[in-house]
Amino acid sequence: MKYRENAAVRFVCFVLLPLLILIYSAINRGHYYSDLICLFGIHLILATSLNLVNGFSGMFSMGHAAFMAVGAYTSALLTISETQKARISGLPEWFQKFTLPFPLALLCAGLVAALLALLIGFPVLRLKSHYLSVATLGLIVIVRAFLDNEDQFTNGARGITGLPSYSTIFSVFLTGLILLYIMYRLIRCSSYGRGLIAMRDDDVAAQTLGVRIVTKKISIFCLSAFAAGIGGALWGHLQTVISGQFFYFTDSFEIVEMSIIGGMYSLSGGIVGALVMTFLPEILAPLETGIMIGGFQLPELYGASNLIMAVFLILLIIFRRQGILGDSEIIVESIFSKSTYTGIFKAETYRKLVDITKAKLTGKKKEKTAK
Repeated sequence: MKYRENAAVRFVCFVLLPLLILIYSAINRGHYYSDLICLFGIHLILATSLNLVNGFSGMFSMGHAAFMAVGAYTSALLTISETQKARISGLPEWFQKFTLPFPLALLCAGLVAALLALLIGFPVLRLKSHYLSVATLGLIVIVRAFLDNEDQFTNGARGITGLPSYSTIFSVFLTGLILLYIMYRLIRCSSYGRGLIAMRDDDVAAQTLGVRIVTKKISIFCLSAFAAGIGGALWGHLQTVISGQFFYFTDSFEIVEMSIIGGMYSLSGGIVGALVMTFLPEILAPLETGIMIGGFQLPELYGASNLIMAVFLILLIIFRRQGILGDSEIIVESIFSKSTYTGIFKAETYRKLVDITKAKLTGKKKEKTAK
């Protein structure tokens, strides 16, 4: 009976729901609300990928906009037409005729972003706390300066126009579903994820238990950058125009806000944070133009939506610091695995081992001090 229930849930999530999304996106292609739903899907990818680093590994990165930019430019250069490439001065002639299908371009976008994360990961991930945050913010400045001043591939401050509008509801959510599945299995249903949680709680004790701290930090940083690069590529194909000015501090701060609002310690928190940050400003937008409530005309309140969002974020940090969901997952167990609860139980066991090891280490230090 349980097998049938799980099969039914998987059929709805992986067959029926994507089919309905495909039909809707075909009917409403180019519609404002379709673009808004696509934006939510992209935000979902970005927020959940940031949670991998900020929530599960104990680091705090603020450089997601840099990986978005790398992914967006990579996919753009691999998919735009030969005519568009001819407008970029200095682009090699062989590359002007070279194009890739959209799925392969997305994969390349993620891989190039992950390669950048690998190159900077060894020196940067030695830092901790706010020092790491400042270093990743510096990465945004470096990438922005490169994009604005390198004419050969990025077309400088003029950016790249004419990107194919490949980002439909179906393509965005299919990509998001695949990435979510990979992240969920990796974090919640494997020893790799349990090692990350142990490292987050106490890296010294986790290392004593055999967790390879450096390897885990770099690998999760690269995986997060891979997803961010894909998210940036999808964003570029949604807007069809990219420039260095679109990938700066504000964009990174918005992704961090999504992570904080939903909860950094769960993948579902990224989904909830993306939902709030995408649709709440749209709901509050009429306040800025003046609305009628019960026969009373409210005046135009410019900046009201930003003010309300700021107050909401401050109150959330004060009264629920762990975010709306905290470390809870709203993803149904049957969708991904029958062993979800087992994986979470093992993670709790891992935490207990970390606590025991930490206590032993503290005891040994006290004995040495006494001697």
